[in-house]
Order: sequence, then structure tokens, then C-alpha cells
Amino acid sequence: MNVRVLLCAAIASTACGCNGAPGAPPADSEVIAPNKVVDFAVLYATNCAGCHGANGAGGPAIGLADPVYLAIADDATIRRVTANGVPGTAMPAFAQSAGGLLTDEQIDAVVNGIRARWAKPNMFSDADIPSYAAPAPGDPARGADVYARYCASCHGAAGRGGQHGSSIVEGAYLALVSDQGLRTNVIVGRPEMGAPDWRGNVAGKALSSRDVSDVVAWLAAQRPRPPRLASSAPKKPIR
Repeated sequence: MNVRVLLCAAIASTACGCNGAPGAPPADSEVIAPNKVVDFAVLYATNCAGCHGANGAGGPAIGLADPVYLAIADDATIRRVTANGVPGTAMPAFAQSAGGLLTDEQIDAVVNGIRARWAKPNMFSDADIPSYAAPAPGDPARGADVYARYCASCHGAAGRGGQHGSSIVEGAYLALVSDQGLRTNVIVGRPEMGAPDWRGNVAGKALSSRDVSDVVAWLAAQRPRPPRLASSAPKKPIR
């Protein structure tokens, strides 16, 4: 047998995994079923990074590695949003019980991994952070004044964009973000885009929880209303 024949035989044996099945893994290798994967890095990269950015740095959606966000959103909130999504927005449900692909154990792995890796609980011990959820409905009229003081310098007098910020009253944007999403963005900011958190809009004058509620109410009032459907009742004949 010449050298070429021996080399071909060796390559064929390697490709077969030495068990007779071309391309098959070695007999002692372990294949993990998708619903058994609980490694945070794998779950985050597969399910979250596309919107929230690699390593939670932010992308189309808010950065989950932001310590301000993790200071206002508790584990129950993050778990609920991850599991059930946010209806009417781009945030889908990931839990199997809500039509997604992740088990309860995998949801827990995502939530616990976010908290363990990125939270900085001692950073805001002395800060007066507005609450995650609005304690009461906001006042859009007062919110217009709050917007003028804190936001217009970047986003323009009417919210349609300025030198330092994009429009935040576009119907397409407001149709895809919930009131809670607006509130979260106002509090947390978007540091990866240069947008400050609740403390950085006006030097020395942080937004209060009421200020946040009111400016969110003003923004929500700019949201386009769906067109009213014509009545399906038969019209009365003209006599």
C-alpha cells in the first residue's frame, strides 16, 4: 500500500469520527438539548444581544448593563418583561408559557446573570432615583414645561429634533414604545447615544419622580391615535 492510500485512509477515519458515521461527533461527546442550556453568556448572546447589545452595552433597545436601570428595575420586573414581553412593542415574550422558547430555569439564568454581572447596588445609595413605575398619572400640561426646561435643548422646542438629539415625537417611534418604556428612557438615559440620565439634563437640577411622570404624559399625548373605524351598522335609507 503506497503512502497516498494510507493518507487517504487516515483522513477518512478522522472524518468519520472513528465510529463509522461521516461527520458524527465522537462517541463520548455530550450534546446539550437547547432547552437545557443555562449558561448566561450563551443565552444572552442568542436571545438578547441583538437588541440590547453585546455585553449589555445597548443597541436598538436599552443597555441592560446600565447600573441606573438595574437600580430601578428589580428582579421581578426584569423577569416579567423577559418572560412575557411588552405587548405592542418590539420586546417579545421569551418564556415557553407565553409562546417563547425559554424554560423557567433559563429565564432565571438570564435574570440572575444580568444582576450578578452588571448591577452596582452601592453606586446610588445616596441618590434620589425616580421610581421605575409611575406612582400616579402624569400631568401633560405641566410635562410641557418640564420638557422645555430639561429636554428641548437637545430634542428641539417641539420635540422634533435639534442639534444634539433626534426627534422624540415621531409617530413611528411613539407607536412602538410603551409609556413605561418612555419613563425608563427618561430616567436611565441612553449613555451609548450621549443621552444623560435623570441627573444630567440641567446641571445641579435632577428630574424628580413627578417631573418624569409629567414629561412622559406629555410625550404620550403626542402619540398618534388609531383611526376610528366607520360604523358597520346599516345606513338608514334616505326618504
